[in-house]
Amino acid sequence: MIKLTKTELRDQQVKLTQLRKYLPTLQLKKAMLQLEVNLVSQEIEEFTNLMEVAEEGVKKYALLFSDRAATDLFSLVKVKETLKEYENIAGVEIPVFKDVIFEEENYFLFDAPVWLEAASGGVKKLLVLKEKINVAKEKKRALEKELREVSIRVNLFEKIMIPRAVENIKKIKIFLGDQQLAAVSQAKIAKKKMMQR
Repeated sequence: MIKLTKTELRDQQVKLTQLRKYLPTLQLKKAMLQLEVNLVSQEIEEFTNLMEVAEEGVKKYALLFSDRAATDLFSLVKVKETLKEYENIAGVEIPVFKDVIFEEENYFLFDAPVWLEAASGGVKKLLVLKEKINVAKEKKRALEKELREVSIRVNLFEKIMIPRAVENIKKIKIFLGDQQLAAVSQAKIAKKKMMQR
């Protein structure tokens, strides 16, 4: 319940000014986040397409994976760590893929089958793309979470807070106008009575 006073009117006007001043900033942040979400979605799609191409390259070695040396291949391509940095986009800390560190390769080149080096390179390429997709999905989740929160705030400002402040100002102005009119009327009546006396 609002107070129907001049002080409350001034407070509501200040609040409305602040809301209208802050709303464009929120709308800009929402637009930036939406753009970033769209860009990372395209990035995920590109990585997925590259991964499909890389999978085709690795499929050439599929029959060889039943070979005893294939166990060596899978031990050669273990991911040790995915390196990523974080950057701030529109107030959100998001991951940025840097590199994939694989376990040390422990094999003697002359004892390994001829195809092992090429196959391990293909599998490593697949794993790097998989990690890029994972980091991009993590980035997308962070951006979408922030986008939802900003969208809620924008809607709150546009649909509730600003219209409510406008309505409150209108009510207070009508009430204060009625009071002023009543005071003027009473003053005229009092003056008229004094004149009659």
